[in-house]
Amino acid sequence: MSEPKDQQQQPRAVEGRQARLLEAQKTVNGILLGKDQQVRLSFCCLLSRGHLLIEDVPGVGKTTLANAVARVIGIDYQRIQFTSDLLPADILGVSIYKRNREEFEFHPGPIFSQIILVDEINRATPKTQSALLEGMAENQVTIENTTHPLPQPFFVVATQNPLDLVGTFPLPESQLDRFLLSIALGYPDPIAERELLTTEERSRMLDKTTPLLTSDDIKALQNDCEAVHVSDDLLDYVQALLKETRDDRWFETGLSPRAGLYLLRASRAHAFLEDRSYVIPEDVKIIFPGLARHRLTPSSGFAQSPDEQIAELLEQVPIR
Repeated sequence: MSEPKDQQQQPRAVEGRQARLLEAQKTVNGILLGKDQQVRLSFCCLLSRGHLLIEDVPGVGKTTLANAVARVIGIDYQRIQFTSDLLPADILGVSIYKRNREEFEFHPGPIFSQIILVDEINRATPKTQSALLEGMAENQVTIENTTHPLPQPFFVVATQNPLDLVGTFPLPESQLDRFLLSIALGYPDPIAERELLTTEERSRMLDKTTPLLTSDDIKALQNDCEAVHVSDDLLDYVQALLKETRDDRWFETGLSPRAGLYLLRASRAHAFLEDRSYVIPEDVKIIFPGLARHRLTPSSGFAQSPDEQIAELLEQVPIR
């Protein structure tokens, strides 16, 4: 696939907020060792105006990653620990009657922050999980017939335990679809694990982490990502991938047009992080597994895992 002629051999200069963005990634990589790819995808999700789901077993760094990303961005954030007795009002807020004024006064909940760290989202009941849905989909929440806009940027990072663990409630498909990317961390390699065991505790490193980006920086960077060029050939490749997922020999249901839009947005962000002003197929191939794994269910009869099927599908679709 050819690059735009006027953009070949012309990488953008990295300066100002782009330089701080790279420094922010480097800082998070220094806290969460050996997970450079997952850190990069986390920043892609933020720059794409999406939301991130981190699924893995306890103790591998899900909350550390979420906290580290929040710390390097100097904007308002809240952490919500999801439990089985958590109620929607604990997230959204409540209206309290003021007798002296004879009126209700709304007290906003933790969702009215720019970054929300939702820890163990599948420990809460589906009713409580759904309290996040409108905010993630429309950047607003409706409480007692009154619509309240959420601050911008608005970024939800949720951690989730595997569904075979005790005390978990599967997220409904409508909720899963609002997460642009899903990533897994896995166990560290031996070198990274040795460094984790012999260096400063991650919690202390987080306490010393200072913000490197501002709210205005994030909004400007998001706008910069939207300006990244996508060629007609690249669009053909994305459509071919979407069409292939809709073949029932692979999955029960394929990716929706909205998933295709998300794929383009995140691919633009990845190209931007690579200091390119145009998207190439490799950007799409890097983003695609994280976009697809929580949206696709393998067709019956397949012995492969979803990740293995997604990898095979990527091999089957040619790059034009």
